[in-house]
Amino acid sequence: MTNDLRDRLLANRLILFDDFYAKAEQFTRMALHWNKTHNLSGAKNDRDIEKHIFDSVYPLSFLDDFESCLDIGSGAGFPGLVLAMAKPRSRFTLVEPLNKRASFLQFAAAIMHIENVTVIDKRVEQTPLALYDLIASRAVSDAKTIASLAAPFMGERSILLLYKGKKTGGEAKDVNAETIKAEHATYLLIRRK
Repeated sequence: MTNDLRDRLLANRLILFDDFYAKAEQFTRMALHWNKTHNLSGAKNDRDIEKHIFDSVYPLSFLDDFESCLDIGSGAGFPGLVLAMAKPRSRFTLVEPLNKRASFLQFAAAIMHIENVTVIDKRVEQTPLALYDLIASRAVSDAKTIASLAAPFMGERSILLLYKGKKTGGEAKDVNAETIKAEHATYLLIRRK
C-alpha cells in the first residue's frame, strides 16, 4: 500500500515525511482490525483505507500552512487523525461524540505516538470555544449546518474545509464556497465573511 499511496501523493505534488507512510501503514492495520468489531467506517480493505487517507491529505496540496485544526465529527480519523500524521507541527482537536470512535482515535494516537492530537468525546456544540486556523469536516452534515456549527471556532483568517463526495448539489452556492474537485472527492472552502 505505502508505495502506491506515496506515488499518488507525489503525483499531486505532496511530499510527506517517511514517518507519515509508516504511520499510514500502522493506522490501516488498526482501523481494519477495529472496524471488524466496532464498525468505525465503511472501509473493508487496504484499498478503501488508502483512498480515505489520500482524500484526507489531498487538501494539503492547496491549503496554506496552518497551526491549528478542529475536525468536526472525526469518525475513524478521516481527515483529522490522518492530517495530524502528515503535519506533526500543527495542533489538532478531534471532536467525535460516539464513544467507540473516540476510543479508537485516542488508542490510535497513543499507539502511533501522535502527540499533536487532542480527542474530545462530545458533540461540537459542547466543545470548549477556541479559534482555529482550519476547521475540517467530512460526511457529517450539509454545508450550511456545518458552517453554522463551525462559526464560533472561526477567526478572521480561518478556513472551513468540507470534504464532500463527487457531487455537492447546490451546497457550494448555499454557503458561498470555493469548490475544488479531485479524483475521488470535492472539497468546499469557506472563508469567514
